[in-house]
Amino acid sequence: MNSDTSHAAGRSCPLHYRYPASALAVPAEHACEVLYVVGGLYGNEPALAKVLDLFNRETGSKRLVFNGDFNWFDVNEASFQRINQTVLSFPATRGNVETEMGEDASEGGCGCAYPDWVGDEVVHHSNAIMQRLRQTAQRFPGLVTALTKLPMHMRVNVGGRRVGIVHGDAESLSGWGFAQERLRDPGQVAQLQSWFERAQVDVFASSHTCLPIFCTLQYGESEFAPAILNNGAAGMPNFSATDYGLITRIATRPFEGRERVFGIVRKGLFMDGIAVQFDTAQWHRDFLAQWPQGSAAHASYWQRIMQGPAYLPGQVLVSSNV
Repeated sequence: MNSDTSHAAGRSCPLHYRYPASALAVPAEHACEVLYVVGGLYGNEPALAKVLDLFNRETGSKRLVFNGDFNWFDVNEASFQRINQTVLSFPATRGNVETEMGEDASEGGCGCAYPDWVGDEVVHHSNAIMQRLRQTAQRFPGLVTALTKLPMHMRVNVGGRRVGIVHGDAESLSGWGFAQERLRDPGQVAQLQSWFERAQVDVFASSHTCLPIFCTLQYGESEFAPAILNNGAAGMPNFSATDYGLITRIATRPFEGRERVFGIVRKGLFMDGIAVQFDTAQWHRDFLAQWPQGSAAHASYWQRIMQGPAYLPGQVLVSSNV
């Protein structure tokens, strides 16, 4: 690992990002029949418009929660303002991107806490993106204050099931404990079980790691198999040769529409990855206007935006026995 300051900033997890899993063992702030969890919008306005369209199609008791990193590529001032004003009209938690806009910024880093399997070049580019985004954010002190005051986690009940909404994992705003690399590791199961017990939730919903994975834990004869639902990114492709984002839908009834990509059902609770099929041509124009070839974001993300990551829908669903 490169030890220079910029890379250390992108790999470290600031102490103020941390919280105990028991912080989620509180009464629910919201209750609903349909919950949308939108992580990793990354400043994609066409994706935001599509998310709102999907949500408006839902009926009954419903909630939409943005769980962080709704900013990233939105260095255009007008776009930054529109995105954040919209997000702040809904329940939301902050991600490391929103946190790093404030006075507690981690020495110019992105606050991503990248693990060892992420290359130094990615870390360097992310720190540069954060520095550029911070320049835009500084022109909107009121919005930045509101963003940095958002909570790091939230409790919502869906049909009586307890959902813990986080950005990273059960103990850190930028934790990677819910990454697909970790959830496939049998050595992680004991940690996951401990987190569920201390948080007193049935479901964790997260994002941060930028690749989707839905993991269930089978507790012997348990009445409900706890689930970890990571939507990956609402504002970028999540699979090879695709161009749509993903959000997590948790509900007491099935999704009605062609956008469902994958999902699981447990005791009448429907947990699905829903495609965010935004206007890709408009998004490509928006991105290139802000991050042309040669820029940090173009170097790190343009290939994924155009081709998707080397990941397939069949890799999303995993199950572990305890």
